[in-house]
Amino acid sequence: MISTKEQVVTSLAELNDEQLQTVAEFLEFLRFRERRKFETQFDDVKLEALYAEFADEDHELAEAGLAQYAANLEREDAAQ
Repeated sequence: MISTKEQVVTSLAELNDEQLQTVAEFLEFLRFRERRKFETQFDDVKLEALYAEFADEDHELAEAGLAQYAANLEREDAAQ
């Protein structure tokens, strides 16, 4: 029994240059799709834990930013 790999190799030997270019492009697409699959796999539980872990810090930074913004507005008003 001939393996799939052997079948592909045999078929490749029968292709012309244009067909081989198409196969090469398809192989590149398969590699891209495989890389992309790993890049886009997110674990919702882990993401939720990360959001929770940094929620307090994010809130504190936002409050500090608002306080600084308000102080800058007061300085601008005083300068006018």
